[in-house]
Amino acid sequence: MKAIWNNQVIAESSHTIVVEGNHYFPPGDVKAELLTPSDTHTTCHWKGKASYYTIEVDGKINKDAAWYYPSAKDAAQNIQGYVAFWKGVAVTE
Repeated sequence: MKAIWNNQVIAESSHTIVVEGNHYFPPGDVKAELLTPSDTHTTCHWKGKASYYTIEVDGKINKDAAWYYPSAKDAAQNIQGYVAFWKGVAVTE
C-alpha cells in the first residue's frame, strides 16, 4: 500500500493494518521528514487519544492529514504508533 499526496509517496508498506476502512502504516514505513507534529488531538471511545501530523511536500501544507495513537487502548494495541491518512491523501495499492 502507498499513501500519496501532492505527487509524493508519504508512506509505503506491505504490512498495513486495516481498521474501520483506514490503512494504518507501520511508523518505520512512513517518511517522517514530511510530517510535523500537530497540537490537534481527538478521542475515539475504543482506540483512545489520537495525535495528528501535518504533511508538507514542496512547500504545500496539508494540516492534520495524518493521525496515530501514541498510547492506544487495549482493544487497539495492534495499531499503536501506526499512521493513517485522510484529507486528500490517496491510499492505494
